[in-house]
Order: sequence, then C-alpha cells, then structure tokens
Amino acid sequence: MVCDKRRIGLVGCVKKKSQTPQPAKNLYVSTLFSGRRSYVERSCSEWWILSAEHHLVHPSKILAPYDLALKDLGRPDRRFWSRQVLFAIDERICPNRDDTFEIHAGGEYRDFGLSDGLRERGCLVEVPTEGQRIGEQLRFYMQARESQL
Repeated sequence: MVCDKRRIGLVGCVKKKSQTPQPAKNLYVSTLFSGRRSYVERSCSEWWILSAEHHLVHPSKILAPYDLALKDLGRPDRRFWSRQVLFAIDERICPNRDDTFEIHAGGEYRDFGLSDGLRERGCLVEVPTEGQRIGEQLRFYMQARESQL
C-alpha cells in the first residue's frame, strides 16, 4: 500500500496565554505564536502544538492557562518530555516513513530527542527558522504572511 506523504506542523507553545480556558490554538496569544500558527496552517496538511505542560496537543483541545516552560526544566526532564511527545506522535499521528515534520519551536523543544526520534522513524524534519533569534523569526513570519496577500 502506498501512502501519501504528509506534511505535519509542530508549533511550540509560548509563555503569553489567555486568562481563560480556550481551544489550544487560541490559548497562546503572542505575535510569535500567531505567526507560527498562520505559517503552518498554510504550509502543512495538519498541525499540532508542542506544550511544555501537555506534550502534544491538538489545536482544538480546550486547555486552561498554565505556567510551565521547557527552558526552566533540566536536561533529563527535557529528554523525558521529548519521549512523551514521541509516544503521543506515534499514538495520535501514526507517522509514516518520509512524512515531513515542520517544527516551529525553540531548541529546548527540538534538541533533546524530538528531532532525532522523528528521523529514527524515517521522517524528514524541517525547521524553517532554525538559528534565528526571536526578532528574526517574527520578521520571517510577517514576511511569509505578507507574501500570501
């Protein structure tokens, strides 16, 4: 059986959140998250949120605000978080060999086993803003949005 290759977006959560429970896609209220979301909604067939608290979250799942950041966790906890996310990806997304995961999240989300785990599953990993600082990322997403108008 031949499966179509999928392009799956993974968007990292951000600190700034709504003060009330919301669908996850609306909980995060920063310009950075908005840019990431807009980008993957155009470039990917499906997308998910990487949450420090909840691991892998479907954009429509209702979440209450929380205050946990991966950057505040040590290396062992980040590796454990990555294993939890990979388990959830296997269960909920069921990745196929040659699916592409487009990751829009900082190194604390990618570099502790997530990217390597996806590659071990035969998936391709792309990070369009890799190596860019926050200001550069904001500019990248703004330019991408403007080019679509």
